Amino acid sequence: MTKFRTLFGDTKPVIAMVHLNPMPGTPLYDSDAGVEGIVEAARRELSVLQDADVDAVMFGNENDRPYELKVDAAVTATMAYVIGRLRPEIRKPFGVNVLWDPMGSVAVATAVGASFVREIFTGTYASDMGPWNPNAGEALRYSRRLDRSDLVMLYNVSAEFADSLDRRALPDRARSAVFSSIPDAILVSGTITGEAAAMSDLEAVKKVLPETPVLANTGVRHATIADVLKVADGVIVGSSLKYDGHTWNTVDPDRAREFMRLAKAARGQ
Repeated sequence: MTKFRTLFGDTKPVIAMVHLNPMPGTPLYDSDAGVEGIVEAARRELSVLQDADVDAVMFGNENDRPYELKVDAAVTATMAYVIGRLRPEIRKPFGVNVLWDPMGSVAVATAVGASFVREIFTGTYASDMGPWNPNAGEALRYSRRLDRSDLVMLYNVSAEFADSLDRRALPDRARSAVFSSIPDAILVSGTITGEAAAMSDLEAVKKVLPETPVLANTGVRHATIADVLKVADGVIVGSSLKYDGHTWNTVDPDRAREFMRLAKAARGQ
């Protein structure tokens, strides 16, 4: 818990997503707008989220559909370039998530000086991307080699777009991951981006991990933030802050401000 608390203090943080536009070489990349278009779109999202007073931001390549388990170097290079361009404007703690590549996430975080990463580091899954077998030992040793032992590692233990081939109950898998793989926090997710994790899953994982930060990773809404924060130690939110609550829309300043108002009220602020 130490690194997580050092970064976020006692606040149950709201970590807001900056969903970057598609990277070069991916099917949805906008070659007319180019990389500068990615920078400018991300700049707007970052500004709106920081003005709404979110606790932290996380840059992710959510638009790089269909996803890969090991991304091309152009993706990590472009993400690092885009975040590097915005670095002087970032006023909040920030993290990165390179879907679905733990090594890529650690590499980009190192290049841009991010404080945390989110990824699937453990488990074995049948997924939309094919068989999925991440390696936490490899990723943590890589972060150590890059002199990033300070990097806060957020472990998603209920992967979106996938089903675990490990038949142990989710709380048992989460407890085992904490014992064997040294996460700084555990994330509980819904089935896909924007869909809520079951409250029963969140409660069950937190019950077996009272000393480990457990965050709701997907689908937290304005109507549910108060109830979620009664259980979770924080939330990661993207879709709910967008116009009409739709993942692929841009961030709505009014929705972002209202979400933070509700989150702060739930935290007694």
